[in-house]
Amino acid sequence: MKIAVLASPESWYVRDLARAAAARHEIVQAPFDQISSCTEFSASQAKYETHVSAGAIDLSSFDAVLVRTMPPGSLEQVVFRMDALAALEQAGVLVLNPPKAIEAAVDKFLTTARLAAGGLPTPRTLVCQTVDAAMEAFESFGRDVIVKPIFGGEGRGITRVSDDAIAWRVFSTIIRLRAVIYLQEFVSHSGYDLRVLLIGDEPFAMRRESASDYRTNISRGAIGKPHKLTDEELELARRSASLIGAPLAGVDLLRDASGKLYVIEVNGVPGWQATSRVLGIDIAATVLAYVETLGGKR
Repeated sequence: MKIAVLASPESWYVRDLARAAAARHEIVQAPFDQISSCTEFSASQAKYETHVSAGAIDLSSFDAVLVRTMPPGSLEQVVFRMDALAALEQAGVLVLNPPKAIEAAVDKFLTTARLAAGGLPTPRTLVCQTVDAAMEAFESFGRDVIVKPIFGGEGRGITRVSDDAIAWRVFSTIIRLRAVIYLQEFVSHSGYDLRVLLIGDEPFAMRRESASDYRTNISRGAIGKPHKLTDEELELARRSASLIGAPLAGVDLLRDASGKLYVIEVNGVPGWQATSRVLGIDIAATVLAYVETLGGKR
């Protein structure tokens, strides 16, 4: 199969997929921020066609396109990138994750709303556009909250706020930046969470522990350990990914001090470098095997 990977030129994931592919597949790195689209009449096909490219790479000619990054951009740029991926999908190219799943996962409000609509346990959350509304929620949530950018991942931009004056400054700054305030009650826990990587229906789980930071991202120094999922944990992870529509998903689960389980986040562009290392499993090979089962371009 001919597989394009939307990623930076330095991406570890491109190298890992190329290693796992060996001679069975052609892996080509493509720049997400250079996507363009051309619609024109094809005389040979006697119809109008839309071709999507990334720089000089014609993505429409590939069997599959794997999304491995979501670079920052303006609203117009982000919307166009998603529309271009949708055009590829409509033309029969296998896109993973599907554009609709990426749109849902990258938007924390939409993710939270879908999880709640599906009856899954999530921390109390407020998304608003005024300082007054945010301060009211701050009080209601016990004056200890997590403030997150509505778009973002890997723990970037997440702040814990438990002081009135600092809360006012944080909320005011967000509004001055013409951004949206997204805050959740802080869930007291025992210094660890669970990351469940789902590839199709196959789960890979690790426990991420951090003694010094409430954020348990491996990239921030947390220690990863293999974890055997309980039936409840596996069910929550699978239902979360299904509600977002992501066949490749990273689901973060957290137990509070009483043992209650929460879904914290669903990542639609999940990394596997730490999971592969901690579990001693070739995740890239598993991803490619899953792509093979889907059959590529249709």
